[in-house]
Parts: sequence; structure tokens; C-alpha cells
Amino acid sequence: MKNSIAVGDDIINLDKEGYLRQLEDWSEEVANLLAKQEGITLQQTHWELIHLLRSFYQRHQLSPANRALVNLVKRELGPEKGKSAYLMGLFGGSPAKISSKIAGLPKPDNCL
Repeated sequence: MKNSIAVGDDIINLDKEGYLRQLEDWSEEVANLLAKQEGITLQQTHWELIHLLRSFYQRHQLSPANRALVNLVKRELGPEKGKSAYLMGLFGGSPAKISSKIAGLPKPDNCL
């Protein structure tokens, strides 16, 4: 994993796992680059979840782990989207980790 990405003339620093070192460095362009590193092309369904995560983080200063993420999505976006299989389809095997990374948030607690 690279420790930085280039966005225009700016260099955005990442930690050893690819999460932003400075949360304020996030932008949709940064999100697209982080997603690309994960082999994901962001669609509207991804953005819906990314914006939900960022809003949740603003309120609680916390990135939800997998179970909490499923419950959050179920409550906010409906039961058809609030399922592990749906989230794994969007973000792969660890949706809480990957979606938080792309959303520019810290790694969730309890995620290996």
C-alpha cells in the first residue's frame, strides 16, 4: 500500500493501511482514488453509503464496525440495503473497513 496519493498538485498522506492521516484531506476525488486502489469503481449506491458514513462520523466521531454498519444502513436506507451481503457486494469482504477508508474516516474499532 502506497503511503500517499496525488490529487492534482497536492500529495495526500496515508497511513500504512491506506487510511487518510488527516481527515480534512478527504474529497470526492480522493474517495475515487482510494476506491480505485481497492479495485472499486464508485457508483451512486457507493456514494449513498459513503455520505451516510460521513454524516454518522460527524455526529458520533466513530466509524461503525460491520454489525453496527449493517444496523445503521438498515435504519437509514432500508432493510433491503441493510444486509451484509449487499454491503459486501459493494465493498468486498470487509465493508466497514473499506467503506470507512474510501469515506476518509478512521479504521473502525474491532476491525482486523
